[in-house]
Amino acid sequence: MKKIIFTLAAGGCLLTANGQQQQGRVLYERTIQMQMRMMGIGAGASAEAEPDNLLPHSRKEKLELLFGNGQSLRRAVEEDAPEEIADEGGMHIRMMVVGNNDVSYTSFSNNRVVEQREFAAKNYIITDSIHRLNWKMTGETRTILNYPCQQAVTQRIGKRLMSTVENGQMKSREVADTANITVWFTLAIPVPAGPDFQGQLPGLILAIDINNGATVYQALEVSPVADLAAIREPSKGKKVTEEQFNKEREKLVAEMQRNGRGMMRATRIAQ
Repeated sequence: MKKIIFTLAAGGCLLTANGQQQQGRVLYERTIQMQMRMMGIGAGASAEAEPDNLLPHSRKEKLELLFGNGQSLRRAVEEDAPEEIADEGGMHIRMMVVGNNDVSYTSFSNNRVVEQREFAAKNYIITDSIHRLNWKMTGETRTILNYPCQQAVTQRIGKRLMSTVENGQMKSREVADTANITVWFTLAIPVPAGPDFQGQLPGLILAIDINNGATVYQALEVSPVADLAAIREPSKGKKVTEEQFNKEREKLVAEMQRNGRGMMRATRIAQ
């Protein structure tokens, strides 16, 4: 009898009166397609147009999302993985993903987002409000991990960094970027959390596709148990605005371009 009472009490802290989960942990796999264009290596100036000068690279990584008490926290799951290095014409290229250790905290009730972003071994703290996109429900449905999900789509207009190698030197520039976004969310867990686009939809996001597979998030498991004490604002890093972060990033990229001959970072095709 004691065991039955304990089980019901423990379950009661996870569910509302109508039995819907209000806290938990989700493990996601994120797959990022990256591409670097090599120019001025081997085949001369015309090499820019040749498919062989494109270095495709796909990277998979695990993320966890903790949610509860009107808040969420997304962070990377540490995994032991060998460093990946490509060899192109005698030049070693180190494949690295910018922002791999980023942490994102969201308070839904306060409309507040605090992000810890890593760039060039430095941490930055950026505080902002939730920027809601114009979502359209398509009526499409599917089941993910036994949860019934609805499809929503939107577009995000922004900018991204594009990196190239010209005559052995890395160069980066900011280009316009329009992201076509498809998400699948479930009303069975009525919490506006997810690995991205937190606070924007009425249910937990279990899958995201950005630009037809350029970046994909897929839920691998959902648990009703979460370390609620871990859901707190990140604080380790230099506090900056979004604009200040972009300026510092541009400055650091310029320094890497001057000093990083023979080494460059892979960039995402789309964010």
